Amino acid sequence: MRNLYLIKDIARLTGLSIDTVKFYLKIGLISEIGRSPETNFRYFDDSTVETLNKIIRMRKQKFPIQEIRKNLEAITAL
Repeated sequence: MRNLYLIKDIARLTGLSIDTVKFYLKIGLISEIGRSPETNFRYFDDSTVETLNKIIRMRKQKFPIQEIRKNLEAITAL
């Protein structure tokens, strides 16, 4: 069984702000796995947390967003 998280949970787990997570959603670096039909809350899973941790590491190394996007695409293509 995989873990499901709300946006506030993945923000807490990664140390990012909710606004930063929403920004990464908006620009397509991460994606939700679904939404609650009752509340319309976004759901994420462990793979989102892993992706965010990769983004954090690349941002610490001063990678620009476009380079991060290319690296993530290369990783998922493997």
